[in-house]
Amino acid sequence: MSTPSPITTATATAATAAADFIEVYPEALDAAHCAALVARFAASGDVLPGKVGGGVKPELKDSLDLTISGHPQWRDAEAALNTAVFKGLLAYLRRYPHTLIAPLMLEVPSADGTRHRLTPERMLAMDDAELAPLAQTVFRPGAINLQRYSAGRGGYPYWHCELYPRDPGTETLHRHLLWTVYLNEDFAQGETEFLYQQRKIAPRTGALLIAPAAFTHTHRGNRPHGGDKVIATSWVLFQRAEQLFGA
Repeated sequence: MSTPSPITTATATAATAAADFIEVYPEALDAAHCAALVARFAASGDVLPGKVGGGVKPELKDSLDLTISGHPQWRDAEAALNTAVFKGLLAYLRRYPHTLIAPLMLEVPSADGTRHRLTPERMLAMDDAELAPLAQTVFRPGAINLQRYSAGRGGYPYWHCELYPRDPGTETLHRHLLWTVYLNEDFAQGETEFLYQQRKIAPRTGALLIAPAAFTHTHRGNRPHGGDKVIATSWVLFQRAEQLFGA
């Protein structure tokens, strides 16, 4: 019997014991950019009451939302947010390489042209120029929503996850990771709270939160006090099977 590699024994055991798969990357977006997004959001006449999977239910989620993806006037904001998130995603993949390699048995070419199975060790040795196209092959960005939660009233108190079989196109089942960029912090409370990890993430301007989308990371958005809470949020989705595997 072969001896397991270190990453599958003591190293992996220690890393798993310490991990809750919730990562926060401070200053992913600079404060000036965040303030500009908050101002643009406030000036927009296109905001709508926030929805959950079953529609507008303010007892579950009380917010004002604006989907910016697909709107030409928001293309610059969408690009800036996706760039910040992708940088965080590469860091997340290095922290948790099985985010990428556990769902798919990936092969990559070596220097001599032969193909080999992608392992955590090989992945961790990649620089951004090597890892980025691999991540883009497997993942795609979701539609970005800007959300405002009013002080003393707004929030998302319902314990929920991001993965559910709602739409006929199964897009909601392609969600692999959730992300949130906090655009302000001039309020009290308003944390993102994870149920099973017993962890609250306090909003800090420009910070990026990444966590798994499934029920293991059931969460809620606590009510802000003393000021409105504004976030940008979306998902990292798998590419569709037609893209990954062909017809």
